Amino acid sequence: MAKAYPHPVTYLAEEISPGYCALVPAEPDLIVRESVGLYVPRNPEKTILYNVVAGHLETFLARQQERDRVVPRFVEQELRAFLYCGVLARGFLRVHCDACGLDRLVPYSCKRRGFCPSCGGRRMADTAAHLVDRVFPEAPVRQWVLSLPYSLRYRLAYDARLVRDVLQVFVRAVFASVRRRGGIPASDRKARCGAVTFVQRFGDALNLNVHFHTLAIDGIYVIDDGGDLEFRRVGPPSDAEIARVANRVSRGVVRLLERRGLGPRVSADESDALAQSQPLLADLYGASISGLVAAGPRAGARLSRVGDAVEVEDLPTASGRSRAVVSGFSVHAGVCISAHNRLRLEHLFRYAGRPPLATERLTALPDGRLLYRLKRRWRDGTSHIVFEPLDLVARLAALVPPPRFNLVRYHGILAPCAALRRMVVP
Repeated sequence: MAKAYPHPVTYLAEEISPGYCALVPAEPDLIVRESVGLYVPRNPEKTILYNVVAGHLETFLARQQERDRVVPRFVEQELRAFLYCGVLARGFLRVHCDACGLDRLVPYSCKRRGFCPSCGGRRMADTAAHLVDRVFPEAPVRQWVLSLPYSLRYRLAYDARLVRDVLQVFVRAVFASVRRRGGIPASDRKARCGAVTFVQRFGDALNLNVHFHTLAIDGIYVIDDGGDLEFRRVGPPSDAEIARVANRVSRGVVRLLERRGLGPRVSADESDALAQSQPLLADLYGASISGLVAAGPRAGARLSRVGDAVEVEDLPTASGRSRAVVSGFSVHAGVCISAHNRLRLEHLFRYAGRPPLATERLTALPDGRLLYRLKRRWRDGTSHIVFEPLDLVARLAALVPPPRFNLVRYHGILAPCAALRRMVVP
């Protein structure tokens, strides 16, 4: 088995003349450790996703330039960095084993946050392990999922400040519910709660859908008479309690929008700052949210779907089963992990922090189009989505988070600056 040195030797390939490269020291991206096992190169050049981006990126950029649509720098950098991810010619780490003399070349990765399956998968695994080992105590954890109205998803896609404020409204409503179920007034801030939120920007069909997965400790921490921190577990929320949370979130977000001058009385042209500053992003975001083709010969048309037609009226509704919908705000709280089931808790963190695209679900059709299999069949029977190559590149561009757009956030007693955090975390 290959092992890394305590101070591994790292090289970066720099082209000094056509066809020749020189190796210079650089920072490593991946160190092969004993616990990893056998390292298998992933060969990104052989994947369908890589070939689609490599074959149509320049066409996508050129057509946007012809339309006088400026592609934001962070989007172009994300797309180009994906083409360098895992390619040996772009830099690698040499790992050597003294015992058997085995050498391994581990290519560098792009470390981007948008859609790269490899970097997203590694970040998902690292974040999940960190939360289980170093953040969450042995206490029950409940997942609260907030889905937002379509009219709000467009603005949340680029307004990081609004995302922060809407999330704050949601987390306060969840913490108030935990306190009520613990027999403590909802306004009592001395009863500490804790949570971590994953901000997901994608839906199952690679559509732009900003929503929140909040993993909250299903209990409260109180300081007893002796000054020690005591944990009190609370019972599961009833359907009426979940509806109360959804109603509070709906009213809180409406008041928030009115304070910021984004209420229903404001015209669309006045409130849409993105269309004025970044018209291309406005087009991509709007098409992705609406289920329209953003680029290619069928731009503006509805996405092609594959599946058996099903009458939606005949399907049972999920309303009332640990779920509530109020004015387009959907709150679900049906998943709870017991205190000592750390493996299942890590799986839940992996699910919340997963990358948007799974390469094994992407298939190339004989006519050049792409077939993407949904994880779960939709209510209308749709099981696959058909993309044009240029439209898939446009979809990926819409999923790239803007700079300084945090995707993992900590709340309450688990926040980095919480005074009692050191008494709770492992």
